[in-house]
Amino acid sequence: MITVWGEGRGIRVVWLLEEMGLPYRLRGVDLLKGVQNDSEFLAINPCGFIPALVDGDVTMVESIAIMEYLIARHGPESKSAAPLAPAPTDPAYSLYQQFLHLGEAGLAGMLYFHVITRNIAPEAERDNWTARESVEIFKNRLQLVTRQLARAPYMAGDTFTAADISITYALTFAQAAGGLTLGEAEMAYWRRTTTRPAYKRALDVCKGTKAWLARALG
Repeated sequence: MITVWGEGRGIRVVWLLEEMGLPYRLRGVDLLKGVQNDSEFLAINPCGFIPALVDGDVTMVESIAIMEYLIARHGPESKSAAPLAPAPTDPAYSLYQQFLHLGEAGLAGMLYFHVITRNIAPEAERDNWTARESVEIFKNRLQLVTRQLARAPYMAGDTFTAADISITYALTFAQAAGGLTLGEAEMAYWRRTTTRPAYKRALDVCKGTKAWLARALG
């Protein structure tokens, strides 16, 4: 049985598993209480960040790497109606790879310092250069998404792929945790991807994330 440890970015993994039709279980990790009190999780990831994945003898961290692993290892056996990753010989493969990684490296990861400053830092320290710059970098990289949406409905073309899970998470993170407003094209895309049945099932599994999004996004 595949075990996903932690929500947060872990919803990317849960959503992917729902799209693939693979059995799994979610084991919650409460970061607010402190992972130092969760020895079982620290045995999986001593660094204490989420998500993590255990699949038999395989233990992994980093959500994008986990997604690539699941598709490569379990993709041919999935119940998905369409492949969630183009083959390397497919002309769409380069776009798929670009946006799969952009979702974290260029978007969600860039917003990290803005988000923790906005939500956690003392009031007097919230207006700082690093936080402002992280937002500017996010907006700069978001232009790649905007340009792609002018060409196609999804990041790799006409078909939904795991790259859309990655980008959708980043757009959700920007709105819910970062307080940012997206443009019309990005919002239309976000609504299109988040109405997928697999996404709704993933939210039903990730109850903490679902409750947080309800509060943050109304």
